[in-house]
Amino acid sequence: MARSVDAVLFDIDETLVDLQAAMGTTLQAVSAEDLAHFTAADWDAYTSLFAADPQGHYDAYLAGHLSFADQRVLRLQHARERAGLAPLDSDAARAWNDAYEQILPRHFCAFDDVVPLLDALDERGIAYGAVSNNVHDYQRAKLDAAGLERLRVLVGIDTVGAAKPDPAIFHEGARLVGSLPARTAYVGDNLIVDAIGAHDAGLTGVWLDREDNPSPVRGDNTAVPAGVFTVGTLMEVLGLL
Repeated sequence: MARSVDAVLFDIDETLVDLQAAMGTTLQAVSAEDLAHFTAADWDAYTSLFAADPQGHYDAYLAGHLSFADQRVLRLQHARERAGLAPLDSDAARAWNDAYEQILPRHFCAFDDVVPLLDALDERGIAYGAVSNNVHDYQRAKLDAAGLERLRVLVGIDTVGAAKPDPAIFHEGARLVGSLPARTAYVGDNLIVDAIGAHDAGLTGVWLDREDNPSPVRGDNTAVPAGVFTVGTLMEVLGLL
């Protein structure tokens, strides 16, 4: 059922920016010699595991238990272990992370449906912005690298000292786009953290479950509750406004 809103807020990674594709390209560039024996299927499995982070290292970063670099290296070490590879020693891991950080931003790209949706929102006079579970400046650079400078409102975990699904971070996004939570939709690829989190914070929660590029954090084992909407593409969001 359509619900009128004044603003739309977006998650960034796997919603606006195809981070998993950028990760995959970067992983291959950084480790091409070390993993020269990998087949295409090996690379897909390796990238998917690195992106999905089943051991929760990124959550540990959000909780303040790990640095951003440490969570990335731990995810790498787990992917290497599952692939039957020896772990990197501390010096090699540091060099790997430095190379990864330099290469990754070159491959940030927006999904094909992002600009058409933003154009449509502009035509309708609906404000928009982004709320992300990473720090503001890092995500600001990512949006700009992906050609999404037009998203001027951006709330990071350092903006209010909270991470999704804490209501405070959603409410700050609504405030900055000039809307009330009840008049704001939030769209993200993580069912629990994004869609259900936004819904519980009083926004309209929308789960982006891309049909052709499923997120590594789909939330398959969680039922979609009443009041949370599901779309397969960003353009389907227009039908909810």
